Amino acid sequence: MLSLLVGLCIGFVAVVLKEGIHLLQNALEPLIHSSSLWRIVLPSIGMLLSLLIVRYIVKDNIGHGVTKVLKAISRNESRIKAHNIWSSVLTSMLTIGFGGSVGAEAPIVYTGAAIGSNIGRVARLSYRSMTVLVGCGAAGAVAGIFKAPLAGMLFTMEILFFNVSLASLTPLLLSTVSATVVSYMFTGMDPAFSCSLEPFVLKNIPFYLLLGIGCGILSLYFTRTTLKLEDRLARMSSPALRWLLCAVGVGLLVYIFPPLFGEGFVDISNLLNGVGIMMDSPLAFLFNSKWGIVVAFAAIMFLKVLSMTFTNAGGGVGGTFGPTLFVGAIAGFVIARILNNSVGELFWRLPEQNFVLVGMAALMAGVMQAPMTSIFLIAEMTGGYDLLLPLIASCTVSFGVTRIWERYSIYTKRIAHSGDLMTHDSDQAVLTILKTSELIRDKYPRLDLDASLKDIMPIVSESTAAVFPVVGKDGIFQGLVEMDDIRKIMFDTSNYDSIHVYNLMKQPPATVEESEKISSVLDKFEKTDAWRLPVMDKQRHYLGFISKSRILSAYRDALKSISVED
Repeated sequence: MLSLLVGLCIGFVAVVLKEGIHLLQNALEPLIHSSSLWRIVLPSIGMLLSLLIVRYIVKDNIGHGVTKVLKAISRNESRIKAHNIWSSVLTSMLTIGFGGSVGAEAPIVYTGAAIGSNIGRVARLSYRSMTVLVGCGAAGAVAGIFKAPLAGMLFTMEILFFNVSLASLTPLLLSTVSATVVSYMFTGMDPAFSCSLEPFVLKNIPFYLLLGIGCGILSLYFTRTTLKLEDRLARMSSPALRWLLCAVGVGLLVYIFPPLFGEGFVDISNLLNGVGIMMDSPLAFLFNSKWGIVVAFAAIMFLKVLSMTFTNAGGGVGGTFGPTLFVGAIAGFVIARILNNSVGELFWRLPEQNFVLVGMAALMAGVMQAPMTSIFLIAEMTGGYDLLLPLIASCTVSFGVTRIWERYSIYTKRIAHSGDLMTHDSDQAVLTILKTSELIRDKYPRLDLDASLKDIMPIVSESTAAVFPVVGKDGIFQGLVEMDDIRKIMFDTSNYDSIHVYNLMKQPPATVEESEKISSVLDKFEKTDAWRLPVMDKQRHYLGFISKSRILSAYRDALKSISVED
């Protein structure tokens, strides 16, 4: 019942987001027609409005929605702040409505996950059940915005969920179906993209495989360029200067190549129906020659990644989902047109609309590393089930080519490097959930460095501890004293005054930081063969000990919580 509620809510929010973007675009359209200069200025206004809302009202980083959902599942017990229910929708609406070169899909996924998380929190659900609701919200978001229920479920299973059970499928399906029904009620039952496709011809399969190879290589460029450019721009200390630089960058790109303005979904629809893209720019002359068109579209294909990154880095809120579809569509058109211009007259002409559709899926399979989602999303949102065979072939090849050089998707690369990524490997997933700070025990009596054996004997005799930490007055860890070493001399009272703690103290074979990953802690246990290790903060203040037995016990409990069928 809760998953059904989540689906209905996110379906309605998806409709609000889509209609809000369209209303803004329609309201600003007269300005764009009056002067092309408005196309240059408007994206910067949307970025600035979003930046101000995030900085002074939300006061939280809400970008990279899908990545944030993954991190919430792995490190924050699937808890997402309540403001994400509205903040991502509002800021992405402004960003895209004013012409930002990003997509609305990642923000709506973040919103859906926030709805599921907060409903689960109010209902006081367990971590596992709350995670299922988070997945329901994300799945319903994809289903609602694209009218693609199966793709929404596959998106959650391939990208978000590390452990999918039969008990999880029912709520996921309820959420996606209910979100799609809400979308149908308000926006009609037509597919997200209408297209005129040609029948599939078996002899074109080699060319679809070639498209898959091209999209796999392009996926590497898309992912690595985006992340590297974002990291460089993030190093700028002044948000105002970063916004200005990104606004100028987006403005120049849009002026030279107008199709970079906005999501680009109108241009995708034109390509899917065999209609050209209008180029009201200084480079419009390129469209007068058959190879000039290829050059123009290839430039748009590569520069879309820059305009998208500038928009996000400059304060805009949007995702890579939409730009991936746009670049994939352009890639399919470019490859088909190159083949038609070069060998089409000798053999046969390739259906460019078909390649546009398959290119969308193939690039998504490489960038997101989710081939099943890509195949069925494009089939559902275009009605292109007749091209299921080339969709499967191109997506599989693109995914395979990308995985040769890139292990992680654009969503998981950053958090994988930080050790926060949960995978479909249950063991690794459980280790990601566990937190060192929650497994510390401070039951061991502390000893002073200068204390004599006589001073510490009352403490030792009343304790059952096998080890005693030596801590300075400032709380800094000095070393430890083991009970076995005390036991050897404790019955010789003549040495009580001459033996001090610093005579008995030794250094542990390794130490642990409270923020350290459990996988790293286990490596230290493995290398040192120790049973317990001291834990400290970054300033070496003693916090307690962590034991191998406590980790194993917590591991069993966590594995049970994520594996047991409800």
